[in-house]
Amino acid sequence: MVANGCHAMFGNFIPPMTFSPELTALARYLAGEFDNQAQAFAEPAWYVHLRLWQRPVPANLFSEDSITLFAEQANIVSLDQPYRQRVMELQSVGSGSQTQLQVRYYMLKDRTAFQGCGRNRDLLSRLTPAELEFLPGCTLTVTQQSLAAGGYHFGASLPADARCCFTYQGETRQVSLGFEATPTQFLTYDKGIDPATGKALWGAILGPFRFTKSQDFSDELPL
Repeated sequence: MVANGCHAMFGNFIPPMTFSPELTALARYLAGEFDNQAQAFAEPAWYVHLRLWQRPVPANLFSEDSITLFAEQANIVSLDQPYRQRVMELQSVGSGSQTQLQVRYYMLKDRTAFQGCGRNRDLLSRLTPAELEFLPGCTLTVTQQSLAAGGYHFGASLPADARCCFTYQGETRQVSLGFEATPTQFLTYDKGIDPATGKALWGAILGPFRFTKSQDFSDELPL
């Protein structure tokens, strides 16, 4: 990534950040517009037809060794009313053979201020760290497996003892987060959880939402 405000003169050029092949692949798989049309048509009683956007954030909001995505989704019948706005920070932690990918989640303090950024990337230029609240119990551990055909299969899940909670409209909300990503498919396991009973309330209760990428945003990544 070229540092903001750097001069165009060769002597002041700062080379782009080099990310690991695994982190680069994960970011490429996640960046895009997704749709679960086939699943929703096959099982309309259980799966809502959704559009999901995961858009690279133009500015580096956090550390130079991470990649940031803005995410939101919408019901196909009301694309102008997206919801579940959140920010995902993709990062490699550790060193050498102990390197581990992780995804850290952030909540927007004012979701309505950035509603629609999935379809309009220009609006993301206003996003700053001050607009976000880090959710400490909502960091996913990512594992990867090389595929025979090339690329990776990524699996992301919360640690067994994690409680991903946040306050929304004066109430404590809990969610269970997770996904799988390959070059051809993106599966989400997100569910709303009753904090008192641990029972799943909404989301991928009967299995993952199965998305396919309809538009690729990987050319917007700082790679």
